[in-house]
Amino acid sequence: MRVFGVDIGGSGIKGAPVDLERGELVDERYKVLTPHPATPEAVADCVKEVVDHFGWTGPVGATFPGVVTGGTTRTAANVDKRWIGTDAAALLTGRLGGDTGGSPVTLLNDADAAGLAEMQFGAGRGRTGTVIVLTFGTGIGSAVFIDGRLVPNTELGHLELHGHDAEKRASTKSKEDEELNWQQWAHRVQKYLAHVEMLFSPALFVIGGGVSRKAEKFLPLIEGIRAEIVPARLQNNAGIVGAAMAARPPSAAAGSPGAAQAAPATGAPPAAGGSPAGNGPGPAARTRPAQGPTPAGRAPSAAVDSPVGWPDGRR
Repeated sequence: MRVFGVDIGGSGIKGAPVDLERGELVDERYKVLTPHPATPEAVADCVKEVVDHFGWTGPVGATFPGVVTGGTTRTAANVDKRWIGTDAAALLTGRLGGDTGGSPVTLLNDADAAGLAEMQFGAGRGRTGTVIVLTFGTGIGSAVFIDGRLVPNTELGHLELHGHDAEKRASTKSKEDEELNWQQWAHRVQKYLAHVEMLFSPALFVIGGGVSRKAEKFLPLIEGIRAEIVPARLQNNAGIVGAAMAARPPSAAAGSPGAAQAAPATGAPPAAGGSPAGNGPGPAARTRPAQGPTPAGRAPSAAVDSPVGWPDGRR
């Protein structure tokens, strides 16, 4: 089955039709720059442009970089503040003609969407226990799974570390804005992961976002984290795939045992494909080795060289 997915980000809006049986894009994704200011109306116009590019008229799933409950956006860290309190699902549905027989829109948090895709088709497939998917981009998004079930809208990128919003110091944007090299940025990511690990003790971190394409440049530099750390397999397409999964018609979802499902309007956590009732172990390296490096070559269990935080302006 094919459903359209749109990933709305702080810097770009991209989308494509998705094959939900394979978790793959059917066509090359189409991307436009996020408008500035990123008001609801301006972003809705961009979403329409992306969807219209493919001549799509069926269901559409869309992500949003903030908290989403019942289709309403509750926060807006990296877009215009006018999103706060907006019935964004209704806005996008109206813009795409879904209220007159066009494309109805299902909306969810962007990192939650990426997490659903990774748990069903990617690096989290078949994993139980606590798994945390982190997306590094304009900010830091998070998706927390416990035995394959999503805890929605965690927004761990906004954890405070020594007076700083974590995503302002460890996002990909901060690396670019401050012209940090890989070693300097990896040191910041390490401190962030150490703080998240202290709070949640996950078995696995999945690192997503566009930077996951260059995982070999920074993951081996991260030390002192007990959890396994792996790059996202779907990389920067995870949000599109997860958005499409969220918009899967109920009848189709019911006919696909173990498929990940997005949270309904009530906000109940969905099941992901890695749950015990899912499709079983997926490909390659389901269990964490007792010793030795992770698949990305990260040094195991080395001591963190300083307390969690940012000791100076460059680290």
